[in-house]
Amino acid sequence: MRKPVVIGVIPARYHSTRLPGKPLSDISGKTMIVRVAEQAMKCTSLDMVIVATDSSIIEEHLKESNIRAVMTGQDIRTGTDRCYEAVKDLDCDVVVNIQGDEPLLDPLVIDQLVEELIDSPAAVCSTPVKRISDPAETDSRNVVKAVMDINCYALYFSRSRIPLNFRDEPVYYKHIGIYAYRKEFLKTFVNSDSTKLELSESLEQLRILENGHRIKCVEVTGEFIGVDTPEDLEKVRDIIKKRETAD
Repeated sequence: MRKPVVIGVIPARYHSTRLPGKPLSDISGKTMIVRVAEQAMKCTSLDMVIVATDSSIIEEHLKESNIRAVMTGQDIRTGTDRCYEAVKDLDCDVVVNIQGDEPLLDPLVIDQLVEELIDSPAAVCSTPVKRISDPAETDSRNVVKAVMDINCYALYFSRSRIPLNFRDEPVYYKHIGIYAYRKEFLKTFVNSDSTKLELSESLEQLRILENGHRIKCVEVTGEFIGVDTPEDLEKVRDIIKKRETAD
């Protein structure tokens, strides 16, 4: 049986409302996008890692670091669309959409996602979830909650508290925004129309469920901090500085 070809794609837009030029933010001597790419290149499951960007500045910066980059259109709506634009003419079986603002990315998470997708023929994509330990996250609209069936296939994602659990010590899961897609499904997905629940929750993955497809959830541990604000950036800088000092 032929080994599936897997490509990791890191979408990187230069403009960000809350943190302009975010991919080029310095974190202990390296830019954020370089740190994400270097972590992705440690994944044993990825045959290639590509940064898909709308910025010639980012493209040139990555070439200097010997990281593969491709230019994609300025008018592309989402990171998922940008991922497909980068791989549509490449021969591969699985495409992993890796967040460009997760410099603490654990390569093992990517490897788990790819393995679970390959081993789950009913699923069109796989994505990580993590148990919520901070009660404040349960009711935060910025934290997306996930519920799964007994086989860890997604039932629903919401910005609201789900499930509404009246028992003692309820368990809630938050969704981590990394996806491994079958390439053929990714093509179908980016060419499909938005759906009612997707628009209601402002969650792209609900389009997959609303159209009757299955998403395999993979429970993971570890630290996940997406850099959306200057405060997030400082938090990540402190963590990486402490890690590198300890090493």
